[in-house]
Amino acid sequence: QVQLVESGGGLVQAGGSLRLTCAASGGTLSEYAVYWFRQAPGKEREFIVGEYWGQQIDYKSSVKGRFTMSKDAARGTVDLQMNSLNPEDTAVYYCAADRTYGLRAAHALTYWGQGTQVTVSS
Repeated sequence: QVQLVESGGGLVQAGGSLRLTCAASGGTLSEYAVYWFRQAPGKEREFIVGEYWGQQIDYKSSVKGRFTMSKDAARGTVDLQMNSLNPEDTAVYYCAADRTYGLRAAHALTYWGQGTQVTVSS
């Protein structure tokens, strides 16, 4: 059973950048579709980006053009590069994985990390 660990969260000023990394143990991320979600206080966990068929990447509209997900085969990790951050991006960010591609509903994902906090100050 694959276990996921996120890293790279922190505090950044509006307009700044952060790079999150998802690493796996007990499995290889290349064998799974990988997703990133986030959850702000008092809100539901929401989809940000994920893999779907044909090695395509699906982004939530509000992060498209600012966030980029990439798989590093050599390191066996998945990164989320986040640019032009704004206070509305403040949340706990989660890495998730599943054998199924093209998912957007959090309840459908099988494997989750513990989350990493991202705080964007104005």
